[in-house]
Amino acid sequence: MLLHRRGFVFQHQHFLVFLPHFYNRQHEIAMASRAGPRAAGTNGSDYKHREKASHYQMSASLKSEIKKLTVIHVFVWLLVAAQVAVSHLNLVSHDLVALPYQWEYPYLLSLLPSLIGALAMPKNNISYLVISMISAGLFSVAPLIFGAMEMFPLAQQLYRHGKAYRFIFGFSAVSVMYLLMVIAIQIHAWQIYYSKKLLDAWFNSTQEKKKK
Repeated sequence: MLLHRRGFVFQHQHFLVFLPHFYNRQHEIAMASRAGPRAAGTNGSDYKHREKASHYQMSASLKSEIKKLTVIHVFVWLLVAAQVAVSHLNLVSHDLVALPYQWEYPYLLSLLPSLIGALAMPKNNISYLVISMISAGLFSVAPLIFGAMEMFPLAQQLYRHGKAYRFIFGFSAVSVMYLLMVIAIQIHAWQIYYSKKLLDAWFNSTQEKKKK
């Protein structure tokens, strides 16, 4: 019994001797793992790279949306230009395609803001984008607002009395043009909105480059 107890004491003493060595070994491993290589992206040092990638992705996404809206705008512009050309060149009877309203003439200049905006995209030209936004308000939005006021009495007369005096392929011209205006005003509103966000992204990127 005593031997057994002595053996137990002997084994217990060996364990006590071994325990500090085990602790030291674990401490060395832990310290080595802290000082050793770390997985990329876990220490926050790549924050600037991720921020640049985020700016690039946002810019590319906004450019893509503006290009899509520009394509739709060109289609709407071609419809207005076709009515003006057909009417003034007397290619068809005015009973078939009515004479254009006054607002349609200045709206033909709405293609300029889209072209200037397209020129700003490849090199992220802030000046061109600002000019595009300002001219969009003057040549795109302003004619549409004027057109809504110009055609309102005719639309009111059509709604109340069912009388229409201008037609486009058998449909009331005021109805057709109001539908076109609703589409156009949404196109230009989104164009200006996305251009403003793109301008902010470019400006922030330029400011960061200047700080460096």
